[in-house]
Amino acid sequence: MAGLETTSTFQVCVLCRDRKETAAEQGLDIEFTGLRTNLPRSQQISLFDLPSEWYLKTRRSVQQFTICQIGLSVFSSVEGESNKYVAHSYNFFLFPTTFGILDSEFSFQASSVQFLNQYGFDYNKFLKNGIPYMNEEQEKKIKHSILTGNWRVRSSLDKDQIKVAIDEVTRWLTLAEEGDCVTLPGITGFQALTVQLVLRQALPGIWTVRTDHGVTVKKVSKQHHWYLESTSADRESCWKEKLLLSARGFSVFFQMLVKAQKPLVGHNMMMDLLHLHEKFFRPLPESYHQFKLNVHRLFPVLIDTKNVTKDIWKELNFPRVSNLSEVYEVLNSDLNPTKNSGPVIIHASECEKYAETKYPHEAAYDAFLCGSVLLKVAHLLLWRVHRAGPAPEPSFALCLDVLAPYLNQVNLIRAGVPKINFSGPDYPSVRPPILILSVSRWPGVSEEQVYREFQNRCKFDVRRLTRNQFLLLTNKFKDARSVLKEHRGHPTLQVALYRYWRHSPNVNCLLQVCGIVTTWALLAFLLGRPSP
Repeated sequence: MAGLETTSTFQVCVLCRDRKETAAEQGLDIEFTGLRTNLPRSQQISLFDLPSEWYLKTRRSVQQFTICQIGLSVFSSVEGESNKYVAHSYNFFLFPTTFGILDSEFSFQASSVQFLNQYGFDYNKFLKNGIPYMNEEQEKKIKHSILTGNWRVRSSLDKDQIKVAIDEVTRWLTLAEEGDCVTLPGITGFQALTVQLVLRQALPGIWTVRTDHGVTVKKVSKQHHWYLESTSADRESCWKEKLLLSARGFSVFFQMLVKAQKPLVGHNMMMDLLHLHEKFFRPLPESYHQFKLNVHRLFPVLIDTKNVTKDIWKELNFPRVSNLSEVYEVLNSDLNPTKNSGPVIIHASECEKYAETKYPHEAAYDAFLCGSVLLKVAHLLLWRVHRAGPAPEPSFALCLDVLAPYLNQVNLIRAGVPKINFSGPDYPSVRPPILILSVSRWPGVSEEQVYREFQNRCKFDVRRLTRNQFLLLTNKFKDARSVLKEHRGHPTLQVALYRYWRHSPNVNCLLQVCGIVTTWALLAFLLGRPSP
């Protein structure tokens, strides 16, 4: 088999059951219909944002877009070979559940669509064959409506399909004799369950069976229908459970993933975690700290390969890289001193296409890269620790030990801190110092104009401080030094280091008030003194 893509809840459950027990780690990658909403610059994420501010801004985007593909790569140790792993990689095309009261709204971002299309993303599989999913709150509503019999078909497409099925079966019944059968072709998956349940409720003189070709309808007596309903494992109460299972779709897999409690590995995985929480667990809370607590309970061991590689890349004198594929290439090259002694990673038989060809930005392939990069970097760290003496036999337990400083720390793109710590308080900022820009002879200057003034030299985030003063912040120390040097004595754009006690309008206002109060108090004291 060239590779494995799953389109049914049953396949999802079987895969998870078969692999989760032997898994050492699970690589994850997610593709979205969009990344960030188009907001005014003042409302976009910036280096001035505290983690809680960054979270609230990003939360809006997560609520607007949806997941179109999830990739999972399960790495299992080979028995008897501690440094050898087999990777089982799977692609899941997802589409929000449309059932009963559930009818989700989501947006597409043109740039994201173009990006995925450039790498061969199959939008037909996403839109036509996507596995349904829901979060816990949606599941409660659907479960109540199904089990109480208050559910209704609301999708126009499903309504049309069911109407056609009922009309066709009704016409057939007038001529059919007891025991005759007819097949309704082309009805599969989630719709097949819905059609069967509706037909059985509407026409008591039939019984339905799901087949590979569609739904087969058999004419039976009312007594035989009642008998089947009472004794068959295919009775209505079982069908309601099957209907709920099918409507839950990928959410069943997500819950198994959580129960497995295996290390979850991603690359720049913050957006992945936000979407996992929103789409499969619960709507994202307003509280940033509650979000962190929830994620840590779901996934106690998180490893972001972006955070790990960023920390050791310069130390090992590796060339600069801009994406996950480039990281993987460097680690597989002769630049890696542990290339020949590193972990041996092979693809499972059903995933051999990834051994022969690169598929960047296909979710399962990127998930495989995440897991592979983690194992190779962990081996590098072990080599660095033990290169002066005999190295112990490598194992995944040793890999986790050497990765301990990086556990549960997820890289944060463009914020006041470089990473989020899901198992404790966030670390203080290590960004370059804030600069203050004083503008003269430029009336009415805006943040956007200041941003454009500096964008050709370096990328600064800009925030207005007063009418003619702006704060500048970059994530590169060399850019801060360069601008300070060039604009310290500039005639119209003077840049200096920002000092809170010197430049803050609040502090200046307080000092002015204190000065006025002190002056009046001294004056009153002098005027109130009795004459000698």
